Amino acid sequence: MLTRRQVLNRALRGSSLVALGTVVPQFVARTARAAAPGKDTVLVVVELTGGNDGLNTVVPYADDLYHKARPTLRQTKQQVIRLDDHVGLHPGLQGLTPLWDAGQLAVVQGVGYPNPDRSHFEAMDIWHLADPARSSKTGWLGRASAEMDNRAGGIPILHVGTGKAPVAAAGTQGNNAVSLGDEKAFRLEVGDGDRSEARRKLLEDVSAPAEAEDDLLAFARRRQVQTLGAVDLLRELLEGPNAVRTFTGGLQQKFQLVAGLIARGFGTRVFYLSLDGFDTHADQGPAHQQLLMQLATGIGDFFRELNDTGNADRVRVMTFSEFGRRVGENGSRGTDHGAASCMFVAGGWVSGGVVGKHPSLSDLLEDDLKYHTDFRRVYATLLDKWLNCDSKSVLGATWDHVKGLG
Repeated sequence: MLTRRQVLNRALRGSSLVALGTVVPQFVARTARAAAPGKDTVLVVVELTGGNDGLNTVVPYADDLYHKARPTLRQTKQQVIRLDDHVGLHPGLQGLTPLWDAGQLAVVQGVGYPNPDRSHFEAMDIWHLADPARSSKTGWLGRASAEMDNRAGGIPILHVGTGKAPVAAAGTQGNNAVSLGDEKAFRLEVGDGDRSEARRKLLEDVSAPAEAEDDLLAFARRRQVQTLGAVDLLRELLEGPNAVRTFTGGLQQKFQLVAGLIARGFGTRVFYLSLDGFDTHADQGPAHQQLLMQLATGIGDFFRELNDTGNADRVRVMTFSEFGRRVGENGSRGTDHGAASCMFVAGGWVSGGVVGKHPSLSDLLEDDLKYHTDFRRVYATLLDKWLNCDSKSVLGATWDHVKGLG
């Protein structure tokens, strides 16, 4: 027969729900200044998988070199959604115009890092780890979860999609994220026999106070109960009689689910979504148009729903892709792996506008755009200014903030 302490220790070591690790001391230290449950700021990260063509996302329509490099893929002055006298958005991003008009969309240009890698796997790892050397063992969001105030407890990072949670969410002890595509994440394995009865007994053991237990163990008990309760609530929201299991659908449905969880005060601080298909080596035009339409429609509808529930001001969306594409289109009316690209940051308290200059098309690095804004500056700005984290602890260095995102 296991003691309560043994049960707790085993649960904390092996749980796939949330790895506490270094969460405990930082969380305890900052509990007094945490926001009230349901009032915390929220970050939604959208991964554009495959390498989004930034040059045809934020289009330098006034530059003749762009039109020369893209004879079939170019977007003309008449087609783009004009942002200023030099650049405009691809017409597929029409769904973002309400955010732009409201000053709630920041278009960050020229984003990258030194010595860019053009391999999907390595480049994506660099963004997930926030480490061009790929020496980190944990993801930037996983490390951030150890720094985030989250009085509601429960699940700090929720991956809305199928498959495993992203490397970005990997924490110091296992994985700090629950993935909706992982059915095991909703099951607490407690051995053979009647699982519901065993689960009930385990919850009683974990939540029951022990004599003269230390504050840290008492906190760990409460945190584990919060986590188990959050998973129960999530299952109810997804599988109950009034639930709509939309997360297996497209990006728009994933956004709808996130909006619903936020509206119900679920408590998760970071949601992670992805949209695949951006590896457009051939016949890029129609495919890229559809992908950008999905992205813009999803984000636009998401913020309209957040506005309706009074939550828009406490939510931000950040998009990224592992790399951009080459400046010149290839012989298959597509584009090949490149380097610097663009990011979008939308939502609460963003100073909307074009952030930074568009990279030069006459001064290239091996036929790629040169970056001028390290992506870790964007991360640091959102960590410090939005998630109330210490970005130096998460990123291992101090990075200047990006103006307009604070």
